[in-house]
Amino acid sequence: MKDQSKEEILEFLNNWGNETLAKTLEIKFIDIDVENETLTATMPVLPRIHQPFGIMHGGASCVLAETLGSSLSNIFIDGNKYYGVGTNINSNHLRSKKDGIVTATARFIRKGKTMHVSEIEIRDEKGVLINHTTMTNNIINR
Repeated sequence: MKDQSKEEILEFLNNWGNETLAKTLEIKFIDIDVENETLTATMPVLPRIHQPFGIMHGGASCVLAETLGSSLSNIFIDGNKYYGVGTNINSNHLRSKKDGIVTATARFIRKGKTMHVSEIEIRDEKGVLINHTTMTNNIINR
């Protein structure tokens, strides 16, 4: 997939699967940098993703992070032969967020043949770090 144009990759990711959790949370892929191996997406912070105290649920941050980390891995492997599947996620919720939009960017920490480790930063509209996540994907045969 990494050999496709930026627009083709983003179109594929934004249309991948119909009734998925990413679609439910309105996650939208907005940028990919194939050369630097980064992927960026946004997610609106709406009351339906709040926890009872009126702030973004930490699970929503984890879903955003895992969606990016998994997608990043799957872009950079041969999808005809392999799947990248999440096996571990460690998420640190650093600041709360009540509304607006968050933007997340994923990048590789390690990209091996059988395992990828990514870091995902989620930031608010001012660029303030809301969440920092690391994620491990195993690369398995189809």
